[in-house]
Amino acid sequence: MDSLITAAARALAAGDPLGALKRVALRDDAPALALRGIAMAQLGELARAKALIRRAARAFGRAEAVARARCIVAEAEIALASRDLGWPVKALDGARMTLEEHGDRVNAAHAWYLAVRRLLLIGRIAEAERALADRDASHLPPALRTVHELIVAGIAMRRLEAGPARMALARAQRFASDARIPALTAEVESASRVLNTPAARLIVKGDERLLLLDDVEELFASKKLIVDACRYAVRAAGDVVSLPTRPVLFALARALGEAWPGDVPRDVLLARAFGAKFADESHRARLRVEVGRLRKMLRGFADVTATHRGFALMPHRAHEVVVLAPPVEDENAPVLSLLSDGESWSSSALALALGSSQRTVQRALDSLAAAGKVQWFGRGRSRRWTTPPVPGFATTLLLPAPLPAE
Repeated sequence: MDSLITAAARALAAGDPLGALKRVALRDDAPALALRGIAMAQLGELARAKALIRRAARAFGRAEAVARARCIVAEAEIALASRDLGWPVKALDGARMTLEEHGDRVNAAHAWYLAVRRLLLIGRIAEAERALADRDASHLPPALRTVHELIVAGIAMRRLEAGPARMALARAQRFASDARIPALTAEVESASRVLNTPAARLIVKGDERLLLLDDVEELFASKKLIVDACRYAVRAAGDVVSLPTRPVLFALARALGEAWPGDVPRDVLLARAFGAKFADESHRARLRVEVGRLRKMLRGFADVTATHRGFALMPHRAHEVVVLAPPVEDENAPVLSLLSDGESWSSSALALALGSSQRTVQRALDSLAAAGKVQWFGRGRSRRWTTPPVPGFATTLLLPAPLPAE
């Protein structure tokens, strides 16, 4: 075995990309190219890293299936780090199966976690949760066990379960300490800070205050009637009416929730629900129809009653009505929230994660850039968007086991 390749691989596994480059920077054989690519990725030079990994994959012959599969895994991880979520999942699955067949269980597990992390990024939380539920990470090295717990914490945060998220992050901190990789420790610390960052705004009788994730979890466990503008739903005592595909009904519900215990004039409801500046009889007729539909949707835990001026929300059992809103609200807030993770995103990846068209996302990015809230680098299909400043390292998932040999 080549001693320099072995030493470089060990340096990468320990989170020392500069140490790895000192040993293989001037070499162009396939193992050296692969290690150079991973080192450049850890340093944040993702475009250069991708080119090196592809050169390495071509340099490895067809007989070296395991090495080629490891290159595919590394390239997929670089795509994840650069938020290029459109990379071929089938290629990653094929590489994982090759690694499993040849007994490389560590890199196979690494590929599997990449796929789960992608599911989490594009909002397929239930699929990620099901995949993780069947995974036994007890036999994995500390670095991958840290990744496992970070994904568990990510799912819990998206489920608004602060307690399980804190426990998962505590385990991740222990495993990261055992791994002794500074970037991995930094990732855990960054995820932990999210729990101390405002997650939502609470609007009650015209007053507003910011809530942490723990506060949101406590609110959901209460007996209050909650108009949830974060998930476009109305909930009370565990019952949920989901309205993401009924924007008019949700706009009415939010207006009524913000005005509780008072009522909302009809002209205000028309403006909130339909954007009508001047109401005629057709608008008022449509309002009556939509209010009837909302009354039917909420009949399990609230009434929408007519008043002299307009309409009011009357909960059945809840003693208070509150509105839960995102910390920042404007038409571009969803795009800005994804970019706030500190990574660089492509517009196509943002569109995939938001379930929107790429052109819509591009318009939002242009608007945010004009306001100085985001910045871009690269040209054409290589353009990436981020919130300033550009992150110092790509992702702690760029910690693969040695690629070239066992």
